[in-house]
Amino acid sequence: MQPVLERKYKRPRIITEPVVKNGTPKLFKWSVNEYYQIAELGFFNGKRVELIRGEIIEMAPMKSPHATSIQLAYDLLAKIFQKEFLVRQQMPLSLSKSDEPEPDIAVVSGSARDFADAHPKTARLVIEVSDSSLRFDRKDKAELYAEHNIEEYWIVNLKQRCVEVYRRPVKDKNLGYAYTEISVFSETESVSPLAKPKGKIKVIDILP
Repeated sequence: MQPVLERKYKRPRIITEPVVKNGTPKLFKWSVNEYYQIAELGFFNGKRVELIRGEIIEMAPMKSPHATSIQLAYDLLAKIFQKEFLVRQQMPLSLSKSDEPEPDIAVVSGSARDFADAHPKTARLVIEVSDSSLRFDRKDKAELYAEHNIEEYWIVNLKQRCVEVYRRPVKDKNLGYAYTEISVFSETESVSPLAKPKGKIKVIDILP
């Protein structure tokens, strides 16, 4: 079955045509194993994709301010998180059988060789640099990371030039998975990661 493109949140999503069962269309969901099998066929060559909720998401082309912010944040975090931690840049997190996002930055416990055979299953801090994907990062990505108990999630908001910090993930009977503590730090302020509370980062230093 040939994949088709659906646009949502102004970004294309690669999905299959609905499977009709008992007269009701059903969206086919990919597993991580299937996702890798498709990738090995070369289907994603030249594309930036990730697997979210069983859907294969094609990410927008990266503009220079986005890339600059990722590099600035990576350089600072690599200095703060040294022993016992690893800072990964745009590498997969294997959160479940149907979820393998590739956050712009993930701080994980351990060293590089600890993940020679498998990607990390969690992170101490996840960061997404956001411009055109802001709505998606605030809703879909926040729900995903909260569901998998990522204790801290930052959005580097390039539009408003601030950092949105999400903490205390819970499952709410009305809201579903969500972060209960959300703070916004302006470019004149500093923020410290939960895992390294003495490591202060000036917001302006991770903005392009």
